[in-house]
Amino acid sequence: MSGTRTAIVVGGGIAGPVAALALRRAGIEATVHESYATTADGIGGGLGIAPNGRAALGLVGLDRVGAPMNAIVLQNHKGRTITEIRQPMQFSWRADLYRRLYDLTLSQGVEVHHGHQLVDVRESDTGIRAVFADGTASEEADALIGADGLRSTVRRLIDPQAPQPRYSGLLGFGAQVHGAGLPPTGDRMYMAFGRRAFFGYQSFDDGTGVWFANLPHSYLTWQQVRQTSNEEWLRRLGEAFAGDGVPALELLRRTSPDDLITAGPMQDLPHVPHWHRGRMVLVGDSAHATSPSSGQGVSLAAESAVELARALRDLPHDQAFAAYERARRARVERVIAQGARSNSGKAAGPVGRVVRDALLPLFARLATPEKMAWQYDHRIRWEDPVAA
Repeated sequence: MSGTRTAIVVGGGIAGPVAALALRRAGIEATVHESYATTADGIGGGLGIAPNGRAALGLVGLDRVGAPMNAIVLQNHKGRTITEIRQPMQFSWRADLYRRLYDLTLSQGVEVHHGHQLVDVRESDTGIRAVFADGTASEEADALIGADGLRSTVRRLIDPQAPQPRYSGLLGFGAQVHGAGLPPTGDRMYMAFGRRAFFGYQSFDDGTGVWFANLPHSYLTWQQVRQTSNEEWLRRLGEAFAGDGVPALELLRRTSPDDLITAGPMQDLPHVPHWHRGRMVLVGDSAHATSPSSGQGVSLAAESAVELARALRDLPHDQAFAAYERARRARVERVIAQGARSNSGKAAGPVGRVVRDALLPLFARLATPEKMAWQYDHRIRWEDPVAA
């Protein structure tokens, strides 16, 4: 018997709503508490959803997310194609995915509370309460799930010595361009290793396009990045891609400063020692943040939310948390390590670029669908019981 009937979900981004929906499917009543006073409509850039992520999202009732992105074409700074990697992905704007999850959560009867910034918890033998910055507290629940992201408060409450995010050496930027001025790339996303920065782009049949750039830079917080104007960042990105044989300069020229998305420092969490304590447990980026370079952040968060719900459905909370961690830790840390290797190639120096470009064909041979099956073919068997 599980014994878990109610849960508090802290964080209303992506992982939180998926966790609430999965818990509801498992017969557990969940409420979502988000620190921001408003919704996140219109916030965020583009992201990839892998087949394993789509399968996990499908288990909570969300199907057909985004547009097909079935191949990645790798290029060098001259624009010469090095290799093409066929992998069935979907491209989605984070804001679109967020809104669909938010609407689905409300339609399933899940309560979502805004302006609830977690500062502490009150735990007893019978349950746990979340304490918010305004002094109010939630109703008591059987478990509290931290889906509050890279700088998780729940992670700190579980372990005051928990590690801080690790900086990759790259700042992230991107934009949607309404008049891309490029031929449609179909279902292909082009990614170019420029001489001084990394650039990715895709153009669509309706004339719009999307691009992103990873710029090697000393560490800046997101707030520090925002202290520099978007006009200045576009100018610096133009300098970084000057002389490269990819359409970066054209897309940058067609990007309005108002449309520039400054994602800030690209970071990950390679190893979080403690995922749970007492009645608290972590899910998504709070437990296993991976760099955007992995293309698996949303997918891993969805997987973990579903696995956690399965475990709480079948086991008492302490056994469920342990079983959930056993099912997830090795997999997510392997993906995080792979994303970190990708980042090191993007931030390579003059000598490293030569070595990287020479090794890219080898990487392509290792990135075949068969070699990547462990990552993309992962499926969660919802109906199977979870063993202690």
